Amino acid sequence: MTGPTGNGRLPRWPVLVTIGTLLSGVFGNLASNLLSEFAASVLGPASIVVAVLGGLGFVVFELRRRRAVRETAPEPTDVVTAPPTDVPTLPYTAGFAGRDEHVQAVLDLLAREHAVAVLGRRAVGTSACAVQAANLLRDDFPDGQYHFDLRRGGRPRSARQVLTALAGVLGTAPPTSGRPDALAAAAAALRRKLDGRKILLVLDNVDRPEQVRALLPPTARTCRLLLAGGPALSGLNGVVEHWLAEPGPDEAVELFAAAGGAAPAARIRRADPRTDPAVREIVDLCGRQPRTVRALGYRTAQHGWRHSDVLDALRRAVRTPPHQRVAVSPAAQLVTERDTAYRALTREARRLYRLMSLAPAPVDRPTIAALARRHPERVTALLDQLAAAAFVIGAPGDRYEVRPLLAANARLHLRDAEPARSRVAAQARLTRHLARRAERHAANLAVLGSPPDREWSLPLDDDPYGWFDLHQELLLAVVRVPAGAAETLPRRVRRWWFRLAVALCGWLAHVERLDEWEQVCRTVLATPTADDRPEIAGWAHNELGVLRRRRHDPQGAAAALTLAVAERGRRGTAQARMNLGLALLDLGQLDDAVEHLELSRRHRSSADRSGHALTDLGLGAAQLARGELDTAHHHLVRAANTFRSVGDARGYAAALTNLVLVHATLGEHLDAAQAWRAALREYESVNDPTSRAAALLNAGATLLTSTPGQARAAYELLAESRRLRAETRPTAGLGRTLLYLGDAAAALGDGAEARRLWADAATVAEEVDDDRALAAADDRLEHDADPPPAGPRAAGPAEPA
Repeated sequence: MTGPTGNGRLPRWPVLVTIGTLLSGVFGNLASNLLSEFAASVLGPASIVVAVLGGLGFVVFELRRRRAVRETAPEPTDVVTAPPTDVPTLPYTAGFAGRDEHVQAVLDLLAREHAVAVLGRRAVGTSACAVQAANLLRDDFPDGQYHFDLRRGGRPRSARQVLTALAGVLGTAPPTSGRPDALAAAAAALRRKLDGRKILLVLDNVDRPEQVRALLPPTARTCRLLLAGGPALSGLNGVVEHWLAEPGPDEAVELFAAAGGAAPAARIRRADPRTDPAVREIVDLCGRQPRTVRALGYRTAQHGWRHSDVLDALRRAVRTPPHQRVAVSPAAQLVTERDTAYRALTREARRLYRLMSLAPAPVDRPTIAALARRHPERVTALLDQLAAAAFVIGAPGDRYEVRPLLAANARLHLRDAEPARSRVAAQARLTRHLARRAERHAANLAVLGSPPDREWSLPLDDDPYGWFDLHQELLLAVVRVPAGAAETLPRRVRRWWFRLAVALCGWLAHVERLDEWEQVCRTVLATPTADDRPEIAGWAHNELGVLRRRRHDPQGAAAALTLAVAERGRRGTAQARMNLGLALLDLGQLDDAVEHLELSRRHRSSADRSGHALTDLGLGAAQLARGELDTAHHHLVRAANTFRSVGDARGYAAALTNLVLVHATLGEHLDAAQAWRAALREYESVNDPTSRAAALLNAGATLLTSTPGQARAAYELLAESRRLRAETRPTAGLGRTLLYLGDAAAALGDGAEARRLWADAATVAEEVDDDRALAAADDRLEHDADPPPAGPRAAGPAEPA
């Protein structure tokens, strides 16, 4: 019998397979046993660690890969996309909308200039405008239109790479090195090649002048060079510039609508973006950045989002206080992701741009340094970078702020990149820095005692008036932020915010800005912090009481100060009681006024010299009104001496003004004259028109009483007092000024003028319920047929300060 091989022998491969199977099984079992023992003792923990690290590495690699794809992949709504090949042909624009005036301006410039640059901040649309203009000129350049992206792959090309690319297309020798002479030789060869040919070269995304400086100035007669880049190209030799800003509201809405029209149709029917008012606010919240507007318009149409929902999401992200958490919507995230100009900044510059959105008004460099917690020199370099990229603009006084158009955009980036703890910490640093500087400057106001319109030779940071005037918008905005908030301020901010409000009210009161003063006080009362801490509410009521008394509303002042006395703690009781005593003095409740003033003096610390002087001044005025002249003289002299020793010119002048009344009533006319002259000298350096008017009234009344021959001088003093009161509501001081002014006119022999002034005095006295002055005016009018007396008749004291 023969086998399958034809030679009678069986084939060998079945035997070999059988033997190999048996041997592999034996050796496989031995190897598996050895490896299992080795893995159990050594490779078990190591394999677990390797597996975990490998998994984490894969996750990190995948996230970076997807991010790189997202950053480099073109948007469906990109207007200018790179050609599909490496050939630098001029691409067409897709979805270009608006900017017709700018495109026409570029066309006009190219018709007569050899080199034109379309300049603007990054991502503002310079590339789209330049490419659109170049496409409209294709027929004018039959020898070729070439487009070179000088930022291919996100990295700017060097000057050598630019010249090499141009040389490869035009057939000239590339530069042999990056030295200036080699670059100049390659550029000269390009000019000779281009001479006489109608070629349009579009150099897009030019970041630095060095990239194109070797090509300038162009000398070819028919060739045209069109650049598109940022502000760094400004001032290039031989280049005519055309600046491009963000599109206007109508153009931005058109971009939004055009991008939405290119998206796949959504199931939900939506309103026309061109007629929907919500879209106009949406594009404003995006900063009218073309790339962002197009991306948001495309995504809105693609997913069928309602415009009102997109607007609400952006509003919440922008307007929610920094310390409150809010979920970031896809629309807000899309705005921050598509901000290519923001991503082009360095990491520190992006952080500073975000943090500056916490400042609601322009801020100076020291404040920015405190906000960002960086050295001032480093802040200067970062501000230069942000200003060059048109993210921030300068303001008077070496201050900076985020461009108003980009303010909402900066808040979106702050919400996206900074956690809540970081936002609160930055807000606390800003408030603490402002509070400390405001307290230091407010403490100097009483020492300087000068009107706010005085020209200062001091540096700005040493001049409290100048510092407050320069930063008033910022200070008021920071203090008003928590008004109406649903919850209290963060604990890290709360204390410094209140101290800033106190210092700010000190300045507002000093410069007689009563409306803003009242607004700050009511803001403090409107916050839940005032409900939680009675001493804060007591401070606000005390300020409102002083404010109402200054507005000549003693009844309202007494009501507010009564609340202040009930709510303030031990430290504030003395001040509140003193102010309440003065308000009761204005109301004529002399006994109650003296009682509260005495209690105020008891609560004063022995180290509080200014407080004791104020209390003595109030007691002197109250006891003067009660007719206790010796006691009043004692308190007023002590107050004047204390004010003078501590350098308080305003208090010293007020004490002298009251001493005039004491000396005049006691018949000490020489001492009265010395007191009112000294008081008027002090008021020349004090911005207090009300108290100065009182001093002038007392001086005029004293002259009429003691020296009838000085009627003309008295009349001039009283006329100046009336002028200072002309812009305020009628008060008892105005009525008595008119009364004594009529006496001075009568002493000068002008009876008609005297009767007219007495009639006006009676009207004012009746309006303010000054019965004593009304009776004196009626008495004068009843005897107006008689010859005028030599001096004034009894009318009571003129006016305490």
